[in-house]
Amino acid sequence: MMTRKDVDNRFQIEFNSVDALVPKNHLVRKIDKAIDFNFIYDEVAELYSAFGAPSIDPVVLIKIIMIQYLFGIPSMRQTIREIEVNIAYRWFIGYSFNEKIPHFSTFNKNYERRFKDTDLFNVIFTKILEEADKHGFINLSEIYIDSTHIKASANKRKYTKKEIETEAKKYQNQLEKEIDEDREKHDKKPLKKTEKSTDTKVIVESTTDKDSGMFYKNEKEKCFAYLAHTACDNNNYILDFHVTSGNVHDSVGFIDLYKSLKEKYCINDILAIAMDAGYITPYICKTLFDDNILPTLPYKRPMTKDGFFKKYEYVYDEYNDIYICPNDKILKYSTTNRDGYREYKSNPCECQKCPHINKCTNSKNHQKLVTRHVWEDYLEEANHLRHDRYVNSVYKCRKETIERVFADAKEKHSMRYTHLRGLAKMKMEVTLTFACMNLKKMASYLWKRNDGYRVDRTFNILIMRILTNNILKLTKSIFLARRKCFLSTI
Repeated sequence: MMTRKDVDNRFQIEFNSVDALVPKNHLVRKIDKAIDFNFIYDEVAELYSAFGAPSIDPVVLIKIIMIQYLFGIPSMRQTIREIEVNIAYRWFIGYSFNEKIPHFSTFNKNYERRFKDTDLFNVIFTKILEEADKHGFINLSEIYIDSTHIKASANKRKYTKKEIETEAKKYQNQLEKEIDEDREKHDKKPLKKTEKSTDTKVIVESTTDKDSGMFYKNEKEKCFAYLAHTACDNNNYILDFHVTSGNVHDSVGFIDLYKSLKEKYCINDILAIAMDAGYITPYICKTLFDDNILPTLPYKRPMTKDGFFKKYEYVYDEYNDIYICPNDKILKYSTTNRDGYREYKSNPCECQKCPHINKCTNSKNHQKLVTRHVWEDYLEEANHLRHDRYVNSVYKCRKETIERVFADAKEKHSMRYTHLRGLAKMKMEVTLTFACMNLKKMASYLWKRNDGYRVDRTFNILIMRILTNNILKLTKSIFLARRKCFLSTI
């Protein structure tokens, strides 16, 4: 029998509380039980005056912006509309049925007047990570690093070309010291110290958002964007990040990200760091090996022209410090240049008669040049580790960790593009997005535990943490000893 619903029920008056209408397993309930937001009052106390009209509760402001990033709502205006009609959102911020929700411009005004130059959002991100670590969710044994681009709110056709000075490498002093030592070893004079570099390069600068950068990558369409250089653990918790313009290379963004990781976490707990081919540089490999961390990197195809010998076909003789070409001829050391590369050159008279010269070089003087970085040994050691079963298994987990983090951020939390402009606002957006992702994951795990809400570290969790850390340290020491015995060339 067909039934007709009486629409007059919509005018019926009932007595209900907001709490009674929110489902018991709703995400906002899980989050409310997972973390106490009262710590925000202490962080913003100095930003408010003791006199004047009462302000909107700062915790309410933060919860409103967190609703936006938790549920991937594209704008603050739309967020306020959702809160007005969504009972669960009203429950989360502590508003009743009839209380008026703040205007959508309220957060922007508070950001400009109070929160702009503070570290409030970083404090929130750190607090959530501390809570996750307290419950034993953070696993530092393997870390996964990569970057993802966020499309900027800028027209790619509105730009100007600007000439700027090239910045010196952040490790330039360390590199110059290595170069001088290497030249001295080869009976060469140290390079003359030059003044500040006057080298310039031309970049494309947006007229809409000057902090963004033109992003190019393989088949992707070029656009103005920002890059979020991110590190996560085995459980997909975002440990740290560094936001730059879209024209900054991954290997450059790694330096600041890794420095921040070392300041926040115990570096001795890390066994391996997995990265993609964009991070294969001598400096990165050296940095990780010096800290007793295994660089987990993929194979990188040589960038040689088709029809020419690959670099690996020229064999390096470490004892005699020479290269041997495919025709068994010797390339002798010539010099070490300012970029940190040793130059090995062949005998032009021998090369001129070589039957493979068309596969070797197109130089006018028939001389082959092969370069080798002063830190090339670290690069080769990282390449050897690719064949290790443990290192190979760690790299395969990238698709389940850092790649999944980026997929969730873009599909579920609206991080594919941004409506904000400027690097400072972009950092705020990425901070809140990653903080909400960590909070969402932690709250869901705690909900399954049923007894893990707002409690200090229990005895059982503490014992498990101690045992896990001891096992990791023992495993790492054995693993590193094995590396030195069997694989090490440095």
